[in-house]
Amino acid sequence: MSVTIGIVGAGQFAGQFAKLYKLHPDVSGVTVTDILPERAIELNERLSLDGTVADFDAMLASDVDAVAIFTQRWTHGPLVVKALRAGKHVYSAVPMAVSEEEIANIIDAVRETKLTYMMGETSYYNPATVYARGKAAEGAFGRVFYAEGDYVHDMDLGFYEAYQYSGGEQWKSTASYPPMLYPTHSVGGVLGAIDSHAVSVSCIGVKDQRADGVFDKDVSQFNNDFSNATALFELNDGGAMRINEMRRVGYPCHIRESRFRYFGTEASLEQLAEVSVWQDKESVTDISADLATHATMEADDASLAHVAPALRDAFMSGHAQVHDVSRLPGEYAGAPNGHEGSHHFLADDFVTAVKNGTLPPVNAWVAARFTLPGIVAHESALRGGERLPINDFGAAPAQL
Repeated sequence: MSVTIGIVGAGQFAGQFAKLYKLHPDVSGVTVTDILPERAIELNERLSLDGTVADFDAMLASDVDAVAIFTQRWTHGPLVVKALRAGKHVYSAVPMAVSEEEIANIIDAVRETKLTYMMGETSYYNPATVYARGKAAEGAFGRVFYAEGDYVHDMDLGFYEAYQYSGGEQWKSTASYPPMLYPTHSVGGVLGAIDSHAVSVSCIGVKDQRADGVFDKDVSQFNNDFSNATALFELNDGGAMRINEMRRVGYPCHIRESRFRYFGTEASLEQLAEVSVWQDKESVTDISADLATHATMEADDASLAHVAPALRDAFMSGHAQVHDVSRLPGEYAGAPNGHEGSHHFLADDFVTAVKNGTLPPVNAWVAARFTLPGIVAHESALRGGERLPINDFGAAPAQL
């Protein structure tokens, strides 16, 4: 079985995946659409794709088997449901949705249509997450009773340019997107390694003080003035998880924007910007080399022309020693990668799930556990840190 894929949204991120889908041996066609037609045309011509269509509805009316949604982050939920109901498998950029209702609608649609849904969470494939997942499976941590996930990305380091590119003249109103509504890079790296989920949260939001029209309630379409937020979650197994989402921070996010720590009764793993260590009750082992990634293209590559220089590392970084590249298509060898080696795995896992009718790793139920905690955390922050319960949609079924 070969798969045809329609790219929805031809922005900075989409081109990386359009190329990987085009290279995949089980993909026979890739088309593209964007609300700015010229962007779709440019991407189609640059990557020699298989054509453009007028809009999202036209894509759903076409004969593509699947759509890959790379639109603005608060738009995903309704688009995903509409695509599933139209009979299309769906790959969605993060986050899954921006409300519990939208998440429930996606899960209902997946259950009823039995189509593939995958959220493209990079941190599930982050080298630290992969390493920790292996150690947890071996029982090397003992009981993991506390873990931390940070998504540490300063606005000054590329985000202003990214929002200007995607948001047009009103970009400041969208650049104020609440940090905890984009939680999957931090939450996913923790819960992607340990078999737990969040059941309650207390969160503190830090109000912005830059006064430049970003994170300003009078400008924000989200009525948001939090630029940083810290949440403490209770996990279902009695453990705890602390999550940081930071947009004003003195930190070299181009080196490592997502970082993690896992503390167990027998051993632990900790990361800083350039150092990662595994430690038990007797010794400390530097595992930085095991988790290190290297660029897969030059920073001045033409495909990165629309990406701010401070963001380009995220679109270039390749595999680490802990990644099992043997399971990837041979066609991906030497192909551009990104987000610490995750892009190849994201593209291949989606195509494989569609082809084989299997659940991908970050399926709808896993995506809900990565996304909903942040939504509830933001509500907690709006209530001054009130502890709130987090609903759980359950574990994924063995098969649809």
